[in-house]
Amino acid sequence: MPIDLAPFIFELCAIIISAAILGTLFLYASQPIILAYIAAGIIIGPYGLNLVPHPEHITQFGNIGVILLLFLIGLNLQPNKLLNLFKESAIITLGTCAFFFTAALLFSLAIQLSLLDAVICAAALMFSSTVIGLKLIPTTTLHHQRMGEVITSILLVQDIIAITVIIFLNMDGGNAILIGFLLMLGKFVAICTLAFIGVRYIILPLFQRFDVIQEYSFLTTLAWCFFWAELSHQMGLSYESGAFIAGISIATSRVSQAISVHLKPLREFFLILFFFAIGARMDFSDWNTYTFFGLAFGGLLVVIKYWGFSIALKIAKEKPTMQHELSARLSQASEFSFLVAYAAMSSGLLSVEATLFIQMATITTFIISTYWVVNRFPTPISTINKLRKD
Repeated sequence: MPIDLAPFIFELCAIIISAAILGTLFLYASQPIILAYIAAGIIIGPYGLNLVPHPEHITQFGNIGVILLLFLIGLNLQPNKLLNLFKESAIITLGTCAFFFTAALLFSLAIQLSLLDAVICAAALMFSSTVIGLKLIPTTTLHHQRMGEVITSILLVQDIIAITVIIFLNMDGGNAILIGFLLMLGKFVAICTLAFIGVRYIILPLFQRFDVIQEYSFLTTLAWCFFWAELSHQMGLSYESGAFIAGISIATSRVSQAISVHLKPLREFFLILFFFAIGARMDFSDWNTYTFFGLAFGGLLVVIKYWGFSIALKIAKEKPTMQHELSARLSQASEFSFLVAYAAMSSGLLSVEATLFIQMATITTFIISTYWVVNRFPTPISTINKLRKD
């Protein structure tokens, strides 16, 4: 029986057209274009005009943007440098996560969520957004300056912690949790080892043989990214971790920088779908007291994260200007917040009220943090000429 692709094509057309129209209006109003994509999801999504009634598959396509983002980060990091960065950022990341966890836990208990709900909310909201943090930083800063190195290492350590939290939520019992963590670590090491072996004995020889055909290098590199992303997912890790490993493994190749440039437009397209899906999930009809608590805590959390990172970076003896800018860039919650909430709900551990609280707090931090960064620091999408830097 043939598959009818017309509804999907219509939805994709509606998304791109609405994003372009709203993007134009937002830019005329000197507003961050990322928020236009979220607004498009709200307006034409299932809780708006319902032009995209089932955004689940759009969410899946949007996640490809995150996969490509992590792959591109890996392409620009040498393995030895990455290990040194992890050593430097591990204490900062663990310390700030513990601080943000405590702040979110106390607020959740103060609004009379149950202890289990409060713990899960705290775990979900203690991370910063890899997508927003890395998308809003200029490419030259991300790949060639100290700030880019630090923000990358902090976000990657957070991602590892977030993956661990999600695995814990799907397990029962202390022994199972410990065994699960050790298994995850073993899988991670195995994937890293196999990826580096594969690059040395498969990818590099192929590049040397067919490097004159640019399309082949692009296609092979992209296939390498998705192969390890899918394998990582099948082994119980995240797509993003597999993509990052794939990028790191191929970073030693001479073509890595050229591939990075060619993949950037593809990444941007799928990230539009990612932000659209965030807006499409916003159901204003379900708003209750905990939704407004989420709005309030989202604003408070931006301040808490800025202050927490500022203190941590000061203790780490980073430059004052870098302390200020990096803390602002990391002041939001994470896309992992949604995944933690989903994993907890699937396991029957999280109430509807706590889920709404997490979702609204996360989206609020996205909006506030994006406005802050775009209007104060160099970004590729700034509406201020002197701050626009790619």
